Amino acid sequence: MASLKFRRQKIEDVHINLTPLIDVVFLLLIFFMVSTTFKQTTDLTIDLPTAANGAPPIVSQDPVEVTITRDGQFVINGQTLINERVSTLVQGLKETFSGNFDRPLIITADANASYEMVMKVYDAASQLGVTKLAHTAQKEDAQ
Repeated sequence: MASLKFRRQKIEDVHINLTPLIDVVFLLLIFFMVSTTFKQTTDLTIDLPTAANGAPPIVSQDPVEVTITRDGQFVINGQTLINERVSTLVQGLKETFSGNFDRPLIITADANASYEMVMKVYDAASQLGVTKLAHTAQKEDAQ
């Protein structure tokens, strides 16, 4: 009987090459870092008035009123500002508040005024550290 001799194959060491995996992970990391948008928050708190009868009277706290007209002009307590820049608004509010930034700021904007003008008032109030803000609105007719 003839015996068959089978040749044993050498077992090679199995290696996993991690270089392509690391490259892919770094590419994903870079992609997510570049595509992420960061949320910017401000420390400005807004107290919106309610339509309920139990709302606290804000008139007794000597408020400062900023009116935004239809054509985009700022009026602070009846005094019209010379331009619509935030720096002018900050200066006008600083003079009107006269150092007491605990007084409430009431924003009265025309329904057709741009949203950008209201945001300028928020920006100015944030720069001065005003934390009490209120909006005025007309009550809707019940039908």
